[in-house]
Amino acid sequence: MSVVAARIGRVTIRTDVLDRLPVRSAVPALWDALEARGTAVLCAPPGTGKTTLVPLALAGLLRPGGPVRRVVVAEPRRIAARAAARRMAWLLGEEVGERVGFTVRGERRVGRRTVVEVVTTGVLLQRLQRDQELAGVAVVMLDECHERHLDADTAAAFLLDVRATLRPDLWLVAASATTDAEGWSALLGGVAAGSTTPAGDVPAGGAPGSAGGGFAVPATATGGAGAGGGPASGPSGAARGAEGEGRGAGVRDAGDQVRGAEGGGAPIVTAHGTAHPVDVVWAPPERAVRPAHGMRVDPVLLEHVAAVVRRALRERDGDVLCFLPGVGEISRVAGQLGGGERLGADVLQVHGRAPAAVQDAVLAGGTGRRRVVLATSVAESSLTVPGVRVVVDAGLAREPRTDHARGLGALTTVRASRAATRQRAGRAGREAPGVVYRCWSEADDARLPRWPAPEIAVADLASFALHCACWGDPDASGLALLDPPPGGAMTAAREVLVAIGATDDAGRVTERGARMARLGLHPRLARALVDGAREVGPRPAAEVVALLSEEPPREYGDDLSAALRAARRGGDAYAGRWRAEARRLAGALGEVRGDGAGAGPGGGGTGSGASRGGGGQGAGFDDAVAGLVAALAFPERVARARGGGALLMASGTGAELAAGSGLREAEWLAIAVADRPVAAASARVRLAAVIDEETARTAAATLHTTADEVGWSVDRGDLVARRVERLGRIEVRAKPLARPDPERVREGLLDGLRGEGLGLLRWSADARSLRQRMAFAHRVLGEPWPDVSDAALLDRADAWLAGVLDRARGRADLGRVDAGQALGRLLPWATGDAARFDELVPERIEVPSGSRIRVDYAEEQPVLAVKLQELFGWQETPRIAGGRVPVVVHLLSPAGRPAAVTADLASFWREGYRSVRAELRGRYPKHPWPQDPSAAEPTRHTAARARRG
Repeated sequence: MSVVAARIGRVTIRTDVLDRLPVRSAVPALWDALEARGTAVLCAPPGTGKTTLVPLALAGLLRPGGPVRRVVVAEPRRIAARAAARRMAWLLGEEVGERVGFTVRGERRVGRRTVVEVVTTGVLLQRLQRDQELAGVAVVMLDECHERHLDADTAAAFLLDVRATLRPDLWLVAASATTDAEGWSALLGGVAAGSTTPAGDVPAGGAPGSAGGGFAVPATATGGAGAGGGPASGPSGAARGAEGEGRGAGVRDAGDQVRGAEGGGAPIVTAHGTAHPVDVVWAPPERAVRPAHGMRVDPVLLEHVAAVVRRALRERDGDVLCFLPGVGEISRVAGQLGGGERLGADVLQVHGRAPAAVQDAVLAGGTGRRRVVLATSVAESSLTVPGVRVVVDAGLAREPRTDHARGLGALTTVRASRAATRQRAGRAGREAPGVVYRCWSEADDARLPRWPAPEIAVADLASFALHCACWGDPDASGLALLDPPPGGAMTAAREVLVAIGATDDAGRVTERGARMARLGLHPRLARALVDGAREVGPRPAAEVVALLSEEPPREYGDDLSAALRAARRGGDAYAGRWRAEARRLAGALGEVRGDGAGAGPGGGGTGSGASRGGGGQGAGFDDAVAGLVAALAFPERVARARGGGALLMASGTGAELAAGSGLREAEWLAIAVADRPVAAASARVRLAAVIDEETARTAAATLHTTADEVGWSVDRGDLVARRVERLGRIEVRAKPLARPDPERVREGLLDGLRGEGLGLLRWSADARSLRQRMAFAHRVLGEPWPDVSDAALLDRADAWLAGVLDRARGRADLGRVDAGQALGRLLPWATGDAARFDELVPERIEVPSGSRIRVDYAEEQPVLAVKLQELFGWQETPRIAGGRVPVVVHLLSPAGRPAAVTADLASFWREGYRSVRAELRGRYPKHPWPQDPSAAEPTRHTAARARRG
């Protein structure tokens, strides 16, 4: 590429490249918007230069004279922050660390002359907590805000709060290629515009101002203005015109526009031009593909993606950038593509775990040989991958999901949003006309979600809640957020903060919590570092926390202490990042530790196996350190073995170890990484450390309870009375109670009756008969006869089982209770009606033969079952309940089988008896079958015996 350069002072600026960036034509409108309102939304398609040109323009580095302003650009990812800083420095003809620098976790390249600093949103949040005013900073630009990362949303809310209360002169720009412009406009417009001149203007050659918040302050600036010593005002119209010069050179400009959202929102500045056109090729799979489920992606789709990559290499020139959802899918597609010689191109892999050197090499361009770059969403925004003319998009993305009830998180595979797919396609048109192959149909494209799910709606909110508490707004109710945090997730997060001592019960941040927040870690890991350092020493604690802050590669195994040793001796990229992070954490711990740094829940210095190890080396010490620190980070994941690789965590969630895991023999584990697949009954253990019971007690001290448990056990089917020691839901030990509380025993027995039913009592035939009679009385006569249904009896158990429950101690005692005797207590003795019970609802009825026959009250209408010969001469059907209800008579044969059923005996003798007699007389000749039963003698016996008398 030929370099057409302009010299400003001593610096050579690549104006030929800048002039071809379409966003340049929007810079004057952006200036006007910021001067008028102090906030703006910048919408510019991928490749137009919004990430690189706009910060330089806002900083005043592209025009001679005029003030230089300090600009902070916040990027969602480290790779994007480094790449943007390198690109801007190159445009200025400088090295990174001069007037353009960057700061990401574990790496900082800035100098005293730095004016534009690119940071990750996480770094920006940390600085806002240290210096809310951002003294000396004139402009903050939130790049790629469409991705809706939680840190970015939080930073935007804090910055709007700063503008509203402390710095109305701070300019704020939300920039993206595909953002919800109206939503961001309304959000940013909620803060009244203040001064039209941003603070932090540094006149060229002037003395440096305050560096507040750790931002570098330039001592001098080349290409300076005149000798004026006071703060400069905003750029003049002439200066702004200079910023926009050359907009026609290689720019397809569809016309820039500035508009405001309804209701006085922040101005929306739109750059319509695109650097180069990108054609779309729809390439859906020919075979059916199963939808992604959890982390699983159908191999059929991955085979198809590899085939599309090969097709693109045949059909198009240039390098190929292929988007896949995760590292596993990248590895599988790389395997299917084969080696570079076979493919005719080098295969590179770019993802968040890739070494910075590998990421930088990909972004630095190739050496003449074609490349296939397999990437996750880290390459989606703010990056130009040199040589790329083709994008292959699998159409999938990974999003976090959190089970707040169980404290478990997992990534799930989802369809990429239309906003994301537009960003990905734009990578093909950064340097020349390109093409995107989309591995789905055009019809499916219309069904994609418009935007990605905001992280605040699906993620663990513990870090967010701690940031809010440190900001002074524990429930985030006063923050300007596009989406409010879900109530349940916020409650769970605040419970975590209280448990680790980061906030008090009212949500106010404690001194301990403020120190944790400055560590730049998830609150759980910050707690593990602070309390673990007290037990095992700063360096060992920092090593384990560094291992937990970025999950180690799967080849390190599921044993945390073994992974720790592998990282120490490893020469891979992960080991390098781990060592750097361990050093950072050890240093950060030294900065924040103060009196009581190790105090707090679970960190009271009770000692542990690790601390007793005396800081010695070896596998035993590693086991103790890894186990303690992991347990401090995730006390609710302390787990006890249940056999067969099954575990029970203190949270009450079951977990499973992989078959063949070396951790299966351990009784106690501290589970560091686990996920719970969709619809799975148990969590899968990804990383854990062996601990002993004492370590479990130390780490999970807030979950430790000792209590008397008296109640009905569903598992045992009996009353249990014991003293139980637990860690959360894990039973550590138990012993029987000699003298349990009688009231709790009584309640436990009642629970057993409610759960298993009244069958726990002894129901004799007489008891069952009594209950049936009482039920009949209640049904027919009503009050004062009691309801004896199951529900009613259980509801009044205190009344009719009085005394019985006081003497019983378990299931066996209940089985000896005579239910009939107890039930009699419910009869209306107080009113005197109970004395008439046998009269109204007789247990037996005397028949003409003299027999007393039991009445069956089991059915709706009572039944009297009696041999036909015993009723000779009986004309009237017996009636009960004060004559209200006739009994149904079952006339039985001599063998006791029903011969006829009637509720009208007189009618039966007249009309039915003759046919019964004809049918049965021959079968039972020894029994009397008179022609006139009304005049015959009733008998229980045969005819011969009746004659003998």
